[in-house]
Amino acid sequence: MHKKKLSIAPAWIFRTDEGDLFEPVLFRLLENIRESGKLTSAAAAAGISYRHAWNLLNRGADTFGLPLVLMRKGHGTQLSPLGEKLLWADQRVKARLGPQIDSMASEFNDQIQQLLAGQHPVLRLHASHGYAVALLPEFSDQVEINLQYRNPEEALTALNRGECDLASFHFPTCPERAREILHYYRHQLVGDQFRLIRFVTRREGLMMRKDAPVKVSSLPELASSGLRFIGRDRHSGTRVLFNLLLRQAGLAEDSINRSPQQEFTHTAVAAFVAAGMADVGFGVEAAASQFNLDFVEMAREHYLLLCHKDRMDQSNLNHLLNLMRSQPFIDRIHHLPGYEPDAPGTVTTFEQLLAGVD
Repeated sequence: MHKKKLSIAPAWIFRTDEGDLFEPVLFRLLENIRESGKLTSAAAAAGISYRHAWNLLNRGADTFGLPLVLMRKGHGTQLSPLGEKLLWADQRVKARLGPQIDSMASEFNDQIQQLLAGQHPVLRLHASHGYAVALLPEFSDQVEINLQYRNPEEALTALNRGECDLASFHFPTCPERAREILHYYRHQLVGDQFRLIRFVTRREGLMMRKDAPVKVSSLPELASSGLRFIGRDRHSGTRVLFNLLLRQAGLAEDSINRSPQQEFTHTAVAAFVAAGMADVGFGVEAAASQFNLDFVEMAREHYLLLCHKDRMDQSNLNHLLNLMRSQPFIDRIHHLPGYEPDAPGTVTTFEQLLAGVD
C-alpha cells in the first residue's frame, strides 16, 4: 500500500514594489521569540542564522515603519505590538483554514491511493471538527482514512447517500439534552439503519483570556455582561448545542453580544479570543488549552462515529475498530485536554447508549 502522504500548509507572502519581503520562516522566528525571549535561541529554533534573523526583522521594521521586536538590555527580546499582531494573524489563518486544508490533502491522498492500488481500500469519514478525530489519520499504517471535515447535517446527508462510510455525530451526555439534539436531527436518523461506534467524551464551554478584566461563569452572566462573544457557524453541531443551552437558561440568541464574524473550527474560536478580538468564545476545552485560555465547562458530549449496519463487516472498518481499542491510540486520547476515551471501538445503538447515559 502506498504510504507516502501529501501535506498542504498555508504560507504568507508579503510583497513590496521591490519584490518579496518576507519568507514564511519569519512567523516561526516571531513565535520562537515570544516563547524564548532570546533572539539567538529563536533563530536556532527557526533553523536560520542569527544574522538572517536580524535581516528579517530589520526589513520588516523598514517596510512597516514600526519594529517587529523590542530589545532592552537585561530584558531580552520581546515582540512589539506589530509583531504580536502579525503572529496572531498567522495563527488565526492556520486555525481557520487548517481543517479545510487537511480535508483537501486527505482527498488528494485518497485519489493517489486509488490510482496506485487500483481499488478503494480507504475509509471515507465525514466528521465535525475535533481534536480526537484528527488523531485517526496519524495511524495510517493500520487503517487508511480519508477524513473530510463537515458539519453534522452535511456528514449525515453524505452517509445517507452512500458518499462516505462513516459520519461523526455528537450529543450531550445529559439525557434531556441528548434527546433534544437527536430530535433536531431526526430527519437524518430514520429507522434502525445505523450502528454507533463509541469514541470519546469531550467538554465544551466558555473560554476567556487569563488576563481578562471581566470574566463570566454562566450564560446568564454572559448575557448581562455585554462582553463580545465569538461563536461557531450556524450549521455546526457546537452552535446547535450552544443555542440549546441558551434556551434551557431562558435566554434568546440575541441576548448575547455576538460578533457578526462566525468561525468554522474550535481552534479558530480560541485564536479569535486569544488575539483579543472577542472577550468570550464557546468550544472544546482542548482549543482553550492550546491558546492558554481559561475554560468554564458548560456541557459534556459523546463524540461518536455512525455507520450503516450492513457495512459493519467491512475489513477496513474492523481495522479501525481495532485501532480505536488499542492502548497506543487510547494513550493519545488521554493527552488531549477535556477528552476522555468512551469505550472506543464499542459498537452500540442510540437506544442502548441513551439507556446508559450519565
